[in-house]
Amino acid sequence: MNNVTLHTLSALKQDGKKFAALTAYDACFAQLVSSAGIEVILVGDSLGMVLQGHDSTLPVTVDEMAYHTRCVASGNQGAMLMSDLPFMSYATPEQAMLNAGILMQAGAHIIKIEGGAWLAESITLLADRGVPVCAHLGLTPQAVNRLGGYRVQGRDETSARQMLDDAILLEQAGASMLLLECVPSLLAGEISRAVSIPVIGIGAGAQTDAQVLVLHDMLGITPGRKPRFVKDFMSDAGSIANALQSYGDQVRAGTFPADEHGFA
Repeated sequence: MNNVTLHTLSALKQDGKKFAALTAYDACFAQLVSSAGIEVILVGDSLGMVLQGHDSTLPVTVDEMAYHTRCVASGNQGAMLMSDLPFMSYATPEQAMLNAGILMQAGAHIIKIEGGAWLAESITLLADRGVPVCAHLGLTPQAVNRLGGYRVQGRDETSARQMLDDAILLEQAGASMLLLECVPSLLAGEISRAVSIPVIGIGAGAQTDAQVLVLHDMLGITPGRKPRFVKDFMSDAGSIANALQSYGDQVRAGTFPADEHGFA
């Protein structure tokens, strides 16, 4: 696969073509995921739950994110590498610049941060200094204590309008991508059409420009109850490589997610 860049993803959106993203946390899986043609690898702070066994992403540190970013960069075969800035590592623009620099030097191509309009200043400063940003709206796991749990966001008219306004504002501030998590499918589609930058969805229906899942979820190896938006691609694939290929193919064809994976 040729190196995937922001220009690559923007061109796909302009052409009405979808792309796929998956998490990875080490060199081995990074090589498998990117070799399967998955366009974006997310080094997510989800590693706090998937790898470390915490009940949230809050304990994850910048040093841990940098370590896993370096590991993934070592195995990556051309995918765009996105890394999360973890909880309270971008509370001020100065913190955001310092910690984004750490992740970019570890190998990230773009960083992801959770929040709405309050991020505009930080996004502008980062973009002006050459750091691409993906803004994460909807269910923002780092705010789980304020949200009262992992709940679908944007179901009432006021919060839906606020999310749409925030998306437009953050694009104007310089965001290069958006990620929408656990958002009603119709709202996610409206936001995707309202902005010119690529929109990645997870639990946000089929109308976004791309989909992302946690690797362990789509391989069916996460213990406990799986979220509604997850599909086990490993169950009839026969191999991890086939499961990854099937995921990418289904995302690009628009057959995943289906209606049952979204929210009204």
